[in-house]
Amino acid sequence: MKDKIRKFAFDQGIDDIGFAAVSDYNSPQSPKIETLYPEAKSIVVTCFKEMSHIDSPSPQIAMNGRLDLQEFTRMTNYKIARFLEKECGARAMSVPLSYPMELSPQNPRSVADVSLRHAAVAAGLGVFGRHNLVIHPRLGARVLFMAVLTDLELPSDPKVTEDLCTRCNICVESCPASALDTEGQTDVGKCLMVSQPYGLPKIIGFWMKWMGKSPEERKKMLFSKDFFMTYQASFIGFQYFCFKCFNSCPVRGNDS
Repeated sequence: MKDKIRKFAFDQGIDDIGFAAVSDYNSPQSPKIETLYPEAKSIVVTCFKEMSHIDSPSPQIAMNGRLDLQEFTRMTNYKIARFLEKECGARAMSVPLSYPMELSPQNPRSVADVSLRHAAVAAGLGVFGRHNLVIHPRLGARVLFMAVLTDLELPSDPKVTEDLCTRCNICVESCPASALDTEGQTDVGKCLMVSQPYGLPKIIGFWMKWMGKSPEERKKMLFSKDFFMTYQASFIGFQYFCFKCFNSCPVRGNDS
């Protein structure tokens, strides 16, 4: 069964695939898989190589490439889920790449329902590096993952045992937000303030300022770069302006 799924997935253009039994998945900060899909027995994890757009000094080019990849990964993940249901007689549920996730004023930086990085490690697709990204043994650190939950019983692939991180600390020194200073932890708040400068904090800050302004000042605010960029980010989605943890890592893999 795994070979059948693997062949279909590679035919869709993925770069790698791994399988993990739900019992082998462990993400300390995420909810249990059983709370999302009680009948889930396995996780099908696919791997996609990030292309050279993240090396561009233009944040627009870099983010456009990420948007292209996100669209491709979502479409491919859905196709694999459909294949599991139509051709394998299984039930399958697609896992989000990032958003949507549950957010609230009490916890504005919530974690995803399924940690794709922990799922990738459980599926034998890599190991964690100093930057808390997963390093793939062939593709390096420039990868994204997607996953499908299924009630098929698929044994886990062998885990990667080699430490692929060189511990060079380049990622830590290159992070403009100093979000990687504590080993094994990413300060998400610091990261988002730099990587998503027109995200939720900017939106809240803009409208808080708006309430105390005169009509003439409000007009100026509406014709400011801040408002234009925030407006653009609101329909693009969570627009990234920083890919340093990806593109600073010297572990590029054999396919680079």
